[in-house]
Amino acid sequence: MKIKDIRAVVIDAKPELKTQPTAQKREAVEWVNPMQRYHEFQKKDWINPWKMVICVVTAEDGTWGMGATIHSEPVLKIINDKFSPILLGQNCMATEKLWDIMRRVSVDHGATGLASYAISAVDNALWDLKGKILNCPVYELLGGPQKDKIFCYASNTDISYGAENSIEWFLQLGFKAVKLFLPNGPEKGIKGLNKNEQFVRKIREQIGDDVELMVDAWMSLDIEYLVKLSEILQPYKIKWIEDYFLPEDMESYFKVRDRIPGQILASGEHWNTIHPFTLAAKHGLVDILQPDVQWVGGITASVRICHIAEAHGLTVIGHAGMNFPWGQHLAYSMPAITWGERSEGVAPPGVPLEETVVFPGTSVIKDGFLIPNNSPGVGLEIDIEWLENKAI
Repeated sequence: MKIKDIRAVVIDAKPELKTQPTAQKREAVEWVNPMQRYHEFQKKDWINPWKMVICVVTAEDGTWGMGATIHSEPVLKIINDKFSPILLGQNCMATEKLWDIMRRVSVDHGATGLASYAISAVDNALWDLKGKILNCPVYELLGGPQKDKIFCYASNTDISYGAENSIEWFLQLGFKAVKLFLPNGPEKGIKGLNKNEQFVRKIREQIGDDVELMVDAWMSLDIEYLVKLSEILQPYKIKWIEDYFLPEDMESYFKVRDRIPGQILASGEHWNTIHPFTLAAKHGLVDILQPDVQWVGGITASVRICHIAEAHGLTVIGHAGMNFPWGQHLAYSMPAITWGERSEGVAPPGVPLEETVVFPGTSVIKDGFLIPNNSPGVGLEIDIEWLENKAI
């Protein structure tokens, strides 16, 4: 069946919460970020203003599938002006070919970066479309369920309610693993390092010894600081340290692996396409690969990364994999994926997870585990009218 139409639009699909949070918001405090060394800037001054993009791919019989990503304006142009004209009329079931075409037509401006986000939206829409045409869930197309349910962890990306309040709510929701974002990077020196240690110690005391604890540095450290951080956090049984260097600084990934061989390391949410993952797996730079299915090149790229991980004895835990159904279906079917991450703030204290769903039909985590929707495609319960109402 041929592709009749490919169209990307910007939407505002922020869920409207019905339940009042049980904790009050606090004065904004930023977690560590790559611009922390420049004190004249706050995150709100430089983080991109672009919104969510959805891509709808329609087959000639009228069946349509949907994908989503971020970075609205530039990604829109790549999809609508470049990918759409060349993919129209192609076989919508030929996901391997179509993914390869998108990578190759992006070579003049690079298939990484913004192009990778665009590829992801189209590719995920094609998988949703394929599932609808074949009347089966995407996880069946990927090989069927590999696990009974997906173990999920909660990332404290929204710190506006206070970490201790959010973590307490995560525990009440049934999560048995949580992730923190460091408040201080190398620019804060030994004082900041000690504050990081105090912060992690406080949360470890709060959650006890039977809940897993991870730490995210969000592209902000250098080799010296990471080595010191790993040493000072050893008493708190950190499962992994994540996303610690600028994504293109592969040389530092090589060097630090030799400096802290006993530390479990994870990265990859800001690596695009399959090639950085191949390099990292081949040389053992990290223990856990973390592609984002909506950024890295879609389900097609993510499956390749899972196979790369398996061949090198590594695991995959996709960035934000439990936020949306594409990552849920991927994790349910792939042996290499052991856990799923719920981020985007998870839910404010006291607010049920059901109220934080962006797209109706997205499965909700129950007591720390998730089973994807078994409806055709990725199981979204939306129509074109819903999308039109959300479009900007």
